[in-house]
Amino acid sequence: MTDLLPPLPEESIERVLCVVAHPDDMEYGASAAVARWTARGVEVAYLLLTRGEAGMPNPPEETARLRVAEQRAACAVVGVTDLTVLEHPDGMLVYNLDLRRDICRAIRRFRPDAVFGGGYEVESPMGFDQADHRAAGLATIDAVRDAGNRWVFAEQIDDEGLEAWSPRWILTQSFAGDPRATHGVDVTGEPLRRGVASLEAHAAYLAALPGHPAPADFIPMFLAMNGKEMGVEHAVLFRAHDLQTPPALLTEALSE
Repeated sequence: MTDLLPPLPEESIERVLCVVAHPDDMEYGASAAVARWTARGVEVAYLLLTRGEAGMPNPPEETARLRVAEQRAACAVVGVTDLTVLEHPDGMLVYNLDLRRDICRAIRRFRPDAVFGGGYEVESPMGFDQADHRAAGLATIDAVRDAGNRWVFAEQIDDEGLEAWSPRWILTQSFAGDPRATHGVDVTGEPLRRGVASLEAHAAYLAALPGHPAPADFIPMFLAMNGKEMGVEHAVLFRAHDLQTPPALLTEALSE
């Protein structure tokens, strides 16, 4: 029998910063884990790098206002009150120092134990991933390291009054069948319900996507597939990197 994935060690996590490219990116499964965390008293903040203004046929400013409003409603469903939305260009997000700087600043301000970021690979389980997602995911990983080095973006420390901060965990959402998944979060019951409702809060955006399935029709299905990896009914899976633990390869080499 295949070994089951262990639960994420939530006792080591009191604050989580979630960094994604667009309104609605958190709501495709990850928000169910957020609902569990906030119910247990974990503080969760969202950092959106764009306003999603290129995601609908409406004029961009109108779309931006609508999508940010829907994101606020989605946050309320899962207990998130700390939402920051930046104005990098939707659909043209670029991995560069400006993006790393903005994410680094958010990490230093919020001082999370864990940073959740999206995937950074070209291909995802759903096909080729969107370019903004890849830029956001890679910049988030690098910004975690930046945040702990007081000489990187030093003006944030010298002029803005922030301090260097090193999160312990980097979390990347994973899916059933991904051999790189390391941990899971059991979202059976109320967290799943809230996760589905958080995506339903993006009603106008989803209505503008031809053929998009109803959240209640597919979110539980995907999270049930994940749940089998943990031996629970529904789960969100992660690739979790503990930055306080030496790499396994190094540990094995030193033990020989």
